[in-house]
Amino acid sequence: MALFQNIFSPLPEDLSQEVVEDLVRSASVRIERIVSHGHTSPESGWYDQDESEWVIVLGGSGSILFENGEKAVLHAGDYINIPAHTKHKVLWTDREKPTIWLAVFYR
Repeated sequence: MALFQNIFSPLPEDLSQEVVEDLVRSASVRIERIVSHGHTSPESGWYDQDESEWVIVLGGSGSILFENGEKAVLHAGDYINIPAHTKHKVLWTDREKPTIWLAVFYR
C-alpha cells in the first residue's frame, strides 16, 4: 500500500540542527527533505558528491556557493541541478522561517 504524506507537514519542532530526512531511497536515486532555519555549511570543506543533485526550494530561501566563486540564491520555486563532483556549500538559509529543500540525488 502506498504511504500518503505531506512535504510540509509535520515540520520538525526542534530546528536547532538542520533536519535531513530520506523520503525515497533506491540503488540509483535518493530523495531527501531538508529543513533548515538559519543553517549554513561548515566554514571549511565542500560538498563533493558522487551523485548529481537536483534541488528545489519549496519554502524559505537559501544561497549556495560553488568552488569557482559562483553563487546561486534560491527562493521558493527556484531549483538547480548540481552535477556530481561540483564542489559547493550552503552560505545561508532564511532565519525568519524554515527553508524546505527537496533534494533528488541520482547517478
